[in-house]
Amino acid sequence: MSPDEMTNLKTVISTIASVTATVMLVRSVANDLIPKEFRSFVFDNFHELFCRFSSNFTILIHEFQGPSPNLVFEAVEVYLGTIVNSSTKSIRIGKTENDKGLVITMEKDEEIIDVFEDVKVKWRMECRRIESGSQNEEIRDMIAALCSELRCYELSFHKRHKQKVLNSYLPYIMERSKSAKEESRAIKLHSNFRNWGPDGMKLEHPMTLDTLAIDEEVKAALVDDLASFVKGKEYYSRIGKAWKRGYLLYGPPGTGKSSLIAAMANHLNYDVYDLDLTEVRSNSSLRSLLLGMSGRSILVIEDIDCSINIENREKVEEKENKHNRVTLSGILNFLDGIWSCCGEERIIVVTTNHIDKLDAALLRPGRMDMHIHMSYCRLSAFKQLVFNYLGIRQHELFDQIGQLLEEVEVTPAEVAGELLRSKNPSISLRGLLEFLENKIAERERLKAETELREQNEVAEEEPKDATKPESKFDSSEDLTHIVDH
Repeated sequence: MSPDEMTNLKTVISTIASVTATVMLVRSVANDLIPKEFRSFVFDNFHELFCRFSSNFTILIHEFQGPSPNLVFEAVEVYLGTIVNSSTKSIRIGKTENDKGLVITMEKDEEIIDVFEDVKVKWRMECRRIESGSQNEEIRDMIAALCSELRCYELSFHKRHKQKVLNSYLPYIMERSKSAKEESRAIKLHSNFRNWGPDGMKLEHPMTLDTLAIDEEVKAALVDDLASFVKGKEYYSRIGKAWKRGYLLYGPPGTGKSSLIAAMANHLNYDVYDLDLTEVRSNSSLRSLLLGMSGRSILVIEDIDCSINIENREKVEEKENKHNRVTLSGILNFLDGIWSCCGEERIIVVTTNHIDKLDAALLRPGRMDMHIHMSYCRLSAFKQLVFNYLGIRQHELFDQIGQLLEEVEVTPAEVAGELLRSKNPSISLRGLLEFLENKIAERERLKAETELREQNEVAEEEPKDATKPESKFDSSEDLTHIVDH
């Protein structure tokens, strides 16, 4: 640096120091000589005058609304974490066991620029320490127990956009934050063994509707039905029905009913409530469990035909089930009675291996709106299983295996078990082919044995042939003749 530049730099620093000292002196003198009330009066009037001529409008969103958390603040916090951009210099990152991924929030004194329908707004986070006497002492102590400082979001924009911000932008933030919160939330599995419990267990089932091995037409129909349900809030409200949907999954064991439930939960990001009817002692307890469920959830009743005797609602309760006082009537009211309207956006899934054992009242629309037959493994489900386990879409043995699958009843679980035997596609598929051929051979052997046994039973039951020559002792005359002699 040249001597002239050094001299100029010293002059600038000296000037700044002098001005700073003067400002501090004036401020000190003002604080000592000018009464506090007068200073506040001057400041308030100056601020009012400034705001009157300013083109900006500011909205303050505090963290607490009295002693309660401010829901708008929480929504803004979530929303701003989704729009962090180049205008932000620092952010805060965290994660809890209830979050799928990292949670981004705005750091104090930071700014974020957002644009909504061509309206430019600026967000700023302010933090202030809690001071005594700043508000009701009881409320202050309650808030202080939760945090050491009060946070506030400051939203600034041109005042001509005031109505659009209030009527459109802020409601948009509330909806957007709700969706973002649900997407980032980990799915929980609840059990009624402890009346659901406060938190549940984290459900980390990997099955999705994309990897689920069921008939493609059935899968497509289910995806469309779920999409219609999720978007149906206004529709259900308009027709005067509770916002819920019932699905009956029926078919033999091993056909993927539980996997389908997990795939639905992952697809919708809904919590799962597993209802064990054998643990419920009365219809009133059943209603209490319903009230304890959250919205956006799936209620699952697996193997309902085995959980409780509900075949005939005309039976007297004591005769129907001596050890469980839950009745079919209680189940039906639970599914679509007045109590089922307490809550919204719920899905009810009932599974059974024997649909013929269920009362018709349980199966009608409004209770079970969609019946899904989980059938034996066919070609489309087989191909999905092969891709899941072996990572291939085509193989020379596909056609031959597909033909055998049409001839034999084998579950997806059995096919998956065979595919697990080797990671080599050719070895695994040849093993499956041999397995299917053995199943067919065993079926034919059992069929032949059954036919032979039936033939023998028929032969034993047939009367003796009338054309057969009679013995000389069969006639009473011959017998008399012998006796006479």
